[in-house]
Amino acid sequence: QVQLVESGGGLVQAGGSLRLSCVASGRYFRINAMGWYRQAPGKQRELVASITSGGDTNYEDSVKGRFTISRDNAKNTVYLQMNSLKPEDTAVYYCNADVILPTLVDVRNYWGQGTQVTVSS
Repeated sequence: QVQLVESGGGLVQAGGSLRLSCVASGRYFRINAMGWYRQAPGKQRELVASITSGGDTNYEDSVKGRFTISRDNAKNTVYLQMNSLKPEDTAVYYCNADVILPTLVDVRNYWGQGTQVTVSS
């Protein structure tokens, strides 16, 4: 199957920066869209940013201008550069990917295990 492994979370002061990474591994034909979601305590999981295989990006309004999503298709990796972090960005951040399996007809959605981001005021 396919595994997504995130890294880069941690504790940072408000105004600081973090860079999240997510590496995909396993057996698949191609990875289509990839994205980052987050879930704060007591809240629903929400989309933070997404990127297509061609590089088109989409951002949640509250992170526009502060976060940048990118991907390196050769390394099967998606990144989330987070600048000017705010306490309200505190959440568990999850990587997500739409993957075409080797059958070429099966497309499945996968999640990483999540990485904690904590922004102190």
